[in-house]
Amino acid sequence: PEQIERIEILRAPTAETGARAIAGTINIITREGFTRRLNDLRLGTGLEDGRLSPGVNWSRNDTAGNLIYNIAAGLFVARRSALSTTQTTDDDLSSGQVSRQLVETISGRDTRHGLNLTGRLQWRLGEGGDSLVLMPSVFRTTSTNQRQFALTQSVGTVPAPYDSGQSEADAAFTVARVNLMWRQRLGPGRMELNGGASGWRARSESVREEVGSATTAVLSRSLDDRSQTRQNSLNLTGKYTLLSGGQTPGSNEHSLVFGSEVDGQRREETRTSLQSLNGAAPAPLLQDFGDNLSASSLRVAAYAQDEWAINPHWAVHLGLRWEGIDTRGEAQGAQAAPRNRSSVWTPLMHAVWKPEAKGRDQVRMSLTRSYKSPDLGTLIARPSINSRYPVSGSNAPTAPDRAGNPGLRPEQALGLDVAVERYLNNGGLLSANIFVRRIQDLNRSVTALEAVSWSPVPRWVARQQNVGNAITRGIELEAKYRINEIVAGARPLDLRANLSIFDSAVQGVRGPDNRLDNQAKATGNVGADYRLRSLPLTVGGNLNWVPGYRTQVSDEQVTSVNTKQVWDVFALWTFSPAVGLRLLGSNLAPGDTINTNALSVGTVRETARTVTPSFINWQLRLELKL
Repeated sequence: PEQIERIEILRAPTAETGARAIAGTINIITREGFTRRLNDLRLGTGLEDGRLSPGVNWSRNDTAGNLIYNIAAGLFVARRSALSTTQTTDDDLSSGQVSRQLVETISGRDTRHGLNLTGRLQWRLGEGGDSLVLMPSVFRTTSTNQRQFALTQSVGTVPAPYDSGQSEADAAFTVARVNLMWRQRLGPGRMELNGGASGWRARSESVREEVGSATTAVLSRSLDDRSQTRQNSLNLTGKYTLLSGGQTPGSNEHSLVFGSEVDGQRREETRTSLQSLNGAAPAPLLQDFGDNLSASSLRVAAYAQDEWAINPHWAVHLGLRWEGIDTRGEAQGAQAAPRNRSSVWTPLMHAVWKPEAKGRDQVRMSLTRSYKSPDLGTLIARPSINSRYPVSGSNAPTAPDRAGNPGLRPEQALGLDVAVERYLNNGGLLSANIFVRRIQDLNRSVTALEAVSWSPVPRWVARQQNVGNAITRGIELEAKYRINEIVAGARPLDLRANLSIFDSAVQGVRGPDNRLDNQAKATGNVGADYRLRSLPLTVGGNLNWVPGYRTQVSDEQVTSVNTKQVWDVFALWTFSPAVGLRLLGSNLAPGDTINTNALSVGTVRETARTVTPSFINWQLRLELKL
């Protein structure tokens, strides 16, 4: 966070930022040219459910001749409780009776240690903004978790898979990146080249032991899962910007941008999953899949865009982008080598109208085409077996295995956005945005009963599928201002609020509530900050509200989630310009998260209802500028 200057939310994509952005683009802009010498040290700890989570962050900004540099480091320990209860009920729709009911309770704790090292080194190569920037970073986390679980069956004749059990897991994740950016004036324009390399390594080891069933009280099953994954990527982008057009600023100016991108990734995974039943010798869980999995992808893109200021009132932005992706996997045992190829043309058009030539108020309009491409894990993934049900038998519709789909096509969307922005004198903003998207080849997880190679009987498997077309629409309202901008003589209280209302429909799925996955009907935020005049104290708070909603995933499956309200507050006591003490409270009115998943098969409807409690989180942080 110390390296971030600002974050922009772009609701519609541009050719330069990329069209893989159906819902918009988050543009993170890092600091540059920060010449003031400063050491920033933050020491703090958090408290949640009686568990302390300390951390320290340090950053330094300085210059050395033509070099401007920013370096940062952080250490943290995070400790959290893990609690949940899942009740699974089978209802016989023909008789109206409950044929089976299971209750699974899980309790445990998670501990995570983390380290991050980042830097930004910028060399000025002359006047006019020519520069060379090097940005290295390293992140390292390790984690452990313990779980105890119990499964109780109150109704039903088929014995439960187990009575109780425990699991332990240990994992580590390391990622290293280095990016290089060169900016140079070339004739009437400017060239920018960016190159980057990154690699991450992940290791995980877990052991799960289940005890007994309805008739025994001995170790009935154990699972030993060990995996190592590494993924490397290289990318190179080039952009040339040419300024042309009229001589009068703001009138008939053109900014032509041409660019290309190449991005390659390769992933290798080694995994061993052994299962032991009733004391027998451990055997591989996935007999037809080897221990090694390899996959790679290559993405190539080219674009052109023209930013044209027609006159002081009107400006248009036209762009065209092509992007192609080739994803390949290696054969696994008896499985054929998967491959997926896709390419998309995306024309984009934006317009801005200002009612006053020298004012900031404006109306923005966008007509764009965008898309969402599947990632490597979605296309080419080794099956993930549901831990509750052994592969020697069947599983339940609400506890499916998971697997990849090499034939998945990218989603494509045609979008229209219209936004009105009104800027107040002291930096306040009032805005309203209306959007609509028509989505083609919607990706959605579909659960189906399949004959699979890893089990002698059919199993329920969840895979991403192209389920057809959809439409989504909404309105987003935002306001932020000081109350004395509205009411003369009022205290300088900073207020902010936003409200978004969404609606969507997936074609081919009967309604009502045939919505997009994980799309609430609305979201809202209300917050305020105030700096006391009599004390060196700043206080503030925020309320986030998301109403509960129901989603008809398919004609057979329905999911729902309950309403969420999150209250956050903070207080900052400034002892001096160099010393501050910050207290933060998050989730001050903790509530349970309730997720329900119901799937009908013939005359039986199975419903899984999971309740997960949350806790208040307190943080105390000492902030020093040295």
